[in-house]
Amino acid sequence: MYSFLICLAALVLGYVVYGKFVEKVFGPDPSRLTPAITKADGVDFVPMPTWKVYMVQFLNIAGTGPIFGAIMGAKFGPSSFLWIVFGCIFAGAVHDYFTGMLSIRHGGAGLPEIVKQYLGKGTHAVLLVFSIVLLLLVGTVFVFSPAIILDDMAKIGSGSSSIMIWVGIIFVYYIIATLLPVDKIIGRFYPVFAVALIFMAVALCVCLFVKWPAIPEIWDGLANRGPSIGLKGQPIFPCLFITIACGAISGFHATQSPLMARCVKNEKLGRPVFYGAMITEGIVALIWAAVSSYFFFDGGAAAVGSDLSASAPAVVTKVSRSWLGVFGGILAVLGVVAAPITSGDTAFRSARLIIADFLHLEQRKHFNRLMIAVPVFAVAALLLWYNIADENGFNTIWRYFGWANQTLACFTLWTATVWLARNRGRLYYLITLLPAAFMTSVTVTYICVDKIGFRMPQTWIPYIGTGVFALSLCLCYILNSRLFSKSV
Repeated sequence: MYSFLICLAALVLGYVVYGKFVEKVFGPDPSRLTPAITKADGVDFVPMPTWKVYMVQFLNIAGTGPIFGAIMGAKFGPSSFLWIVFGCIFAGAVHDYFTGMLSIRHGGAGLPEIVKQYLGKGTHAVLLVFSIVLLLLVGTVFVFSPAIILDDMAKIGSGSSSIMIWVGIIFVYYIIATLLPVDKIIGRFYPVFAVALIFMAVALCVCLFVKWPAIPEIWDGLANRGPSIGLKGQPIFPCLFITIACGAISGFHATQSPLMARCVKNEKLGRPVFYGAMITEGIVALIWAAVSSYFFFDGGAAAVGSDLSASAPAVVTKVSRSWLGVFGGILAVLGVVAAPITSGDTAFRSARLIIADFLHLEQRKHFNRLMIAVPVFAVAALLLWYNIADENGFNTIWRYFGWANQTLACFTLWTATVWLARNRGRLYYLITLLPAAFMTSVTVTYICVDKIGFRMPQTWIPYIGTGVFALSLCLCYILNSRLFSKSV
């Protein structure tokens, strides 16, 4: 538990100290009018109160990542704590801040349009397709995962399964929320869901302090503890860095930050909204990593009436009911359900806006929104059908989502690196260059050795990882004049 306390304090300190440094490097201008003011359209560009923008941003980026990812990542042992802390402070929060602020500086543009300006048309074309595919994967998995939890809750009262009903309800809701103006559902109700998610995290944190479980400490060793509980064949590098994504760094956030960049009323609000929401998500992930460490390594599974083979949704429901009672458990589980649902609908919304930007199709008219939304949801329905028809469909889609998610983060960090080099000098771009090179190493190594990729021998991991990291830095140096010379 002492490791947990140290890491918790480090996240808060990271926001206060490093977050302020990152903000200073970017240089927000409070006198500059934001797109929420200059492009107000009543649909997507809508000025909203700061507290509401922060709440919506937090809920949009949360999803199941900081919960399910932390639960699965905790099986690796206390090394998960360090990845959440260092990844969140030096990579994830920086990634989210620059995505949001660059969107503001470029008129509320989505990630593909920003990438086009700084990494070229070829990269833009690749990223455009890549972003839409990722968002469709996110929407699909965030239909099915909350439906599983809602189905488990329904079984308590009736004993019958209703998962397909929940899938249908959630999918219909996504269609409605994607088409409506941002302030009608998202801006009005999502802050309430965010409160439920924060309540869940705070309540579990209090329970951790009261119970003070004997979870593994960082100084006990950072070796993979997973094989003892069924986690075989997954080395810490690169698998931990793919498993825990949203709680440390997530490319999906780069598709969400522009949504709130279109609602921020002042550039000075970027640090609490973008950097702050990511730190909050890191805290949620850290709490669940600690809870899961108790579940897997300190007899917690037996204490809450479960076993070590329990899935992530089962860990959530078992621990919440056991620790927080019936009412608290229901509220906590609803918070966990709200997170993926709200991320799923904003994923589809982001897909609509990215396609609209590419087609230069304004979105005030209902017909224009339907022109894009109908084919998007048709493809999503096909993915969902495959997800349900194939018993391994969900796991397969989730693994591809995890890799694609972190790969998208690489594009974002490289874009921010170019912007920093052009506008702030060669020294400052290190704050995004180093995490960009590291995440490139992670994603390339993962796709080389994992079974969804090229299945190369795991003994090659150190050579692939080190080689890609070094190659990334070398290419950055070689392309220095071409990428970084033009001032913007």
